[in-house]
Amino acid sequence: MVGALAALATVTGAPADATTVRFNGGFETPAVGPGSFRTFAAGRAIGAWTVGGGSVDLAGRGFWQAAEGVQALDLNGSGPGAITQTFGTLPLVKYEIAYRLAGDPGGEPAVKSGVVRIGGEPAQDFSFDVTGRSSTDMGYVRKKVTFIATGLSTTVEFLSTVPGHHGPVIDDITVKSCLAIICHI
Repeated sequence: MVGALAALATVTGAPADATTVRFNGGFETPAVGPGSFRTFAAGRAIGAWTVGGGSVDLAGRGFWQAAEGVQALDLNGSGPGAITQTFGTLPLVKYEIAYRLAGDPGGEPAVKSGVVRIGGEPAQDFSFDVTGRSSTDMGYVRKKVTFIATGLSTTVEFLSTVPGHHGPVIDDITVKSCLAIICHI
């Protein structure tokens, strides 16, 4: 039992290890110039994330309001895109992925939508209405999705389901393990 708990501590680490250093959920790297954005095509890396399909836009400081830090990610670059990341997990342990969601207020459609996939399976649909929002008042909401790991690693994917250049915006993604019904940060 002690060995299993030690293994859990090694895989999940302290919150800074799991969320800030390894997970890159704030999209602060690579740095994008102030007031601009950079488009990343399929196969390109954004910190610990990989663009899994289509393209995405990483917006720099001042392009629009970030939920955390100074950069945020639009899941639509030149069209709908996706990002993926694989991280260490322990089988039969429950994990919670939390993230901030808004939408690119620069164009249609008004309702931005997408899906979180875990291990290749849809885990959560999401949507955000940008009506009345602006680049300085994005209106981020906190979303959470939980899963029970089935292996020593798990792949999470965020993907857009809307056409065009203006999609859902995500930021401040964190992951934590949960023992029984209590989640530890």
